[in-house]
Amino acid sequence: MTSRSQVLYDVVEQAESAPYARITLDAPQRRNALSLALLDELQAALHRAAHDDVRSVVLAANGPAFCSGADLTEALRDGMTESARRLADVLRTLLALPKPVVARVHGPVRAGGIGLVAACDVAISADQITYAFTEARLALAPAVISLAVLPRMTPRAASRTFLTGAQFTAAEAADWGLITRAVPLEGLDHEVEAVLADLAAAEPQGLAATKALLNADLLTRFDANVDDAVTTSAKLFGSEPARAAMSRLLRR
Repeated sequence: MTSRSQVLYDVVEQAESAPYARITLDAPQRRNALSLALLDELQAALHRAAHDDVRSVVLAANGPAFCSGADLTEALRDGMTESARRLADVLRTLLALPKPVVARVHGPVRAGGIGLVAACDVAISADQITYAFTEARLALAPAVISLAVLPRMTPRAASRTFLTGAQFTAAEAADWGLITRAVPLEGLDHEVEAVLADLAAAEPQGLAATKALLNADLLTRFDANVDDAVTTSAKLFGSEPARAAMSRLLRR
């Protein structure tokens, strides 16, 4: 019996515009937690989008949450060495993909899920949702995702949110540079479609070259620090304080 796919892939044809790929996280019962299986499927979908005849990519999600971060059940059972490396690979693919990626963020985002949002080129969020870097409260640190997040956020905002683990609003996320814009939920699709229409007016070569220019410094820093970030993440997830904290959270 084959397992149910956790990532959906569709090419959306538009009557008067270029087609785009829609990649949808589809593990709603687990709040789209970043399991190894989901990360592998997401990586495969991104590679497919890179080679399909599409102008841009939308990263969306099904269910009440956009993404809850790491799969803590899996992390407790198997450790985080593989998952941290896979997450890093996915973030790098998002940053280096020769096509712009637009995040459609309809529900709450936590921890590792914020890394996905930060790695996208444009992020449009529903304004009533919240974000939180919850790692410090679990004896962890946002090590891997910091490679994508820190170049986006202001340093003071990063310090406050990373250290406290407190929730913050979509409006604050926009003010701090983490997302592009916060809009009412009922206007989310309209805003995403407007971005896609603008991207469709550009030539593929121009988009690829411009994205490479925008992300060149970010990718250089990413590649220089990713091994240390993966090692740090795996070490923290395997520590006794973190394992105890994750166990307590899962028992709630």
